[in-house]
Amino acid sequence: MAQYGQGEPLGASYRLTELLGTGATGEVWRVDHTATGDRFAAKLLRAELAADPDIVERFVRERSVLLALQHPSIVRLRDLVVEGDRLAIVMDLVGGGSARDLLATNSTLPPRDALTITAETLDALAAAHERDVTHRDVKPDNVLLAGPWSPGTTGDVRVTDFGIASVVAERDRKTTGLLGTPQYMAPESISHGRSGPAADVYGAGVMLYELLAGRTPFAGSGTGFAVAYRHVTSNPPRLDVPDALWAVLERLLAKDPAARPSASDAAATLRRLARTLGDAPALVPSIDPESFDEVERPATIVRGVSAPAPAESESDGTAPDGTARPDGLGPVPEIGPAGSQTVIRPMARQPLPVAPAPDTAPPRRSWRPEWLTNRMAGLGVLGVVLVAALVVGGVVWLPGALRKTPSSAATAQAANAYQQDRPLPTGLTTTRKATIDPDSGTVDLTITYAAQGATLSGPLLEVLPGARSGAACPTVRWQQGTVTATRNQPSLTGVDTACSWSLSGARIDAGSDVTVQARVRVPSVTDGASLQKWLDAVGSATTAAVTDQSVTGTAFPVQRLQGIDVRTPDRTVSQTTLPVTLVPVWPSGADELNPLYRSPATGSPSQMLQDVAGGEAGVRFSDGCSGALAVSSDGLVVTALSVAPSCTVRATVGAFTDLESAPFSITTRD
Repeated sequence: MAQYGQGEPLGASYRLTELLGTGATGEVWRVDHTATGDRFAAKLLRAELAADPDIVERFVRERSVLLALQHPSIVRLRDLVVEGDRLAIVMDLVGGGSARDLLATNSTLPPRDALTITAETLDALAAAHERDVTHRDVKPDNVLLAGPWSPGTTGDVRVTDFGIASVVAERDRKTTGLLGTPQYMAPESISHGRSGPAADVYGAGVMLYELLAGRTPFAGSGTGFAVAYRHVTSNPPRLDVPDALWAVLERLLAKDPAARPSASDAAATLRRLARTLGDAPALVPSIDPESFDEVERPATIVRGVSAPAPAESESDGTAPDGTARPDGLGPVPEIGPAGSQTVIRPMARQPLPVAPAPDTAPPRRSWRPEWLTNRMAGLGVLGVVLVAALVVGGVVWLPGALRKTPSSAATAQAANAYQQDRPLPTGLTTTRKATIDPDSGTVDLTITYAAQGATLSGPLLEVLPGARSGAACPTVRWQQGTVTATRNQPSLTGVDTACSWSLSGARIDAGSDVTVQARVRVPSVTDGASLQKWLDAVGSATTAAVTDQSVTGTAFPVQRLQGIDVRTPDRTVSQTTLPVTLVPVWPSGADELNPLYRSPATGSPSQMLQDVAGGEAGVRFSDGCSGALAVSSDGLVVTALSVAPSCTVRATVGAFTDLESAPFSITTRD
């Protein structure tokens, strides 16, 4: 039953509108901003948690860290509300469901999609680990999707629930409690209550296993404790996947945290595998095994660190359910029967050693050395007064330059911001990262363009507006390399947008990326909040420019091309070549005057085709009428073979798949 009611206010700025879900730590509501009407999601902690002063203090203390935790694959936190007995984290509303929903719908995913989702999850974890933040509850429920999932989708993963993560001062800090979901918890978390970046990587490995197999590696019969403790005592059952993929899974699920890769290294490895396993089918869902292959010696995992001391009532070395703990270190805290639910359990702390009281107090020793007589002390005081007078006089008489208001460069604070555009129909994904250089008062901008389904090339548009509406365009110094930046010329491109740049010379191979860097002088951007606002404006302005319906022409096709129409005659004759025209569809509509490609081709392919599909190599036609059409071995020429009252031709052009013409008929010459 919900703790809160629809329509209740949340702080001074939000109102609860719809309960989205409940969990071990609280409820998730959709909330509306009372002033702007914007919709967000808010996680309200359970009343008993919000009433704990230690938890409230920790969240308030970590507010700046959590708000600064920005990455394209992390659900962005917007606010923290502390109000009476309410503690809420307000974040972006992500509407595409979760990886758990994907499993419920599909049971298992093809290796390419499972690897992609896990790689993007690891991207988010790597960004958090760089800021000394661990998640501690990585599972499909906490991996959200920005939009409805379709095979081959990239860039949609958004990891949530970093609000319950703890900020760690070192990579392997031992916790004093058990927090997480037993089915996904690392061995060191089960046996020692210890959680760090390596435990997050382990959780991602369990999720990858589940996305492939439809079950977690240690799910099966037994009590909740028995299921969870298999992470410590058993090896994961082998899946029917290629050896290279299984080797990666074994590394992610290594018992020893030191044997696991970092989140960033794991993400790169999974992406490489995804490209090689693009055609591999999904596995048949696995069933729970009757038994598990136990490790030769149950791992104690954390070398040189003893387990927490057992509670007095559990001193017999058994688990709460009566199961003996196989590593001989005493009982494990009860985790409850539901291995797929987040649990929060206290763990017994070892008492701090108390030093014995001495029999006699040592003689008190004076703090003054023997040489410091009263006379010497008086002379020292006089010297301090004289120095202070000189300092005050210097401040009064020094030139006014020393008393000038600090410049923006001097007051700028080092900060980072991230922003990612939604993948474009051509398969282009754009990610932007900005960093304030406090010494120069400038912003270092890094733009990464990635290609998914096909090689992309040609000029790219980037809009770098001022920090305020109507402000002058900022000064930009691009780092020149293979990509050359010049001011966009509306007379040539038709895109009349202020502060726009044309980046030419970019070639992005399928599955790879290209990075462009620039130094931008935006004087009013001096902290993390203003930096993120400006970077979001860069993404919005660029998107608005490339989707402007008033623009005509063929400029910037990688960003502006919205679709492709496959055009054929309404009627053709059998035993003849079928004319096929690929018509580009821009934001302004279809452009029949400037076709993308004609088959059979005469002359060189258009530059547009080269930019969005790598030329003719990216074009393939196929029969859509059950054998009435024949396609040449290179996939570029279609021939009508036999009579058919209604026929279609299908096409793939770069990242545009499942294209199909309108129906046409095939008749005889008579």
